[in-house]
Amino acid sequence: MKILSVTPLAIADVKVVRFARFCDQRGYFSEHFRSSDFASHPDLAQAIPLPFVQCNEAFSRRGTLRGLHFQWQPKMGKLVRALHGRLVDFALDLRPGSTTFGQIIGYDLPALRDRDYAEWIWIPPGFAHGTLLPEETVIEYFCTAAWNPAAEAGISPLAPDLDWSLCDPALRALYQEIAASGPLLTDKDRNAPTLTEWQADPRAALVTG
Repeated sequence: MKILSVTPLAIADVKVVRFARFCDQRGYFSEHFRSSDFASHPDLAQAIPLPFVQCNEAFSRRGTLRGLHFQWQPKMGKLVRALHGRLVDFALDLRPGSTTFGQIIGYDLPALRDRDYAEWIWIPPGFAHGTLLPEETVIEYFCTAAWNPAAEAGISPLAPDLDWSLCDPALRALYQEIAASGPLLTDKDRNAPTLTEWQADPRAALVTG
């Protein structure tokens, strides 16, 4: 695997990992993950707690909004990319005591096939993860822990008390446009607690980085 760059976002623990594709007239080939390359990279070795133990794939129709999901036992981080379509990924900081607690950031991950690189986004433990799909999209994500339905929860992506001040204004505007037009959203996500309601939940103290 050839890692080209590791870029911290506005909340620095959330990172974009860019890796090479090898292109010719036939198309491209990419090695998109190798554990030894992650473990030896100076910007990833301490940031990402290997190994990954679960890999998921999700297909979403245009206008879908998923999240904001998180798990505290065992703590779960996610390495996410788009295989097809366009993924706008969101990370909400839920770590008690963090200077960016309650702030949400986004990153645009289109699955473009005509460029010589592709990207992962790393969502660390202690963050809620959400996705906005402006078009039909397939995503893949590796998890550092197996799913545990007894220790998962969510914040409603429509909650009015999220702090968007660090988010790219264009991505926030896209989110607001789709949210206002009636997104494809499960009742569970729609009716999930607001950030303020979650803070009052005794389980909130269990969500750590």
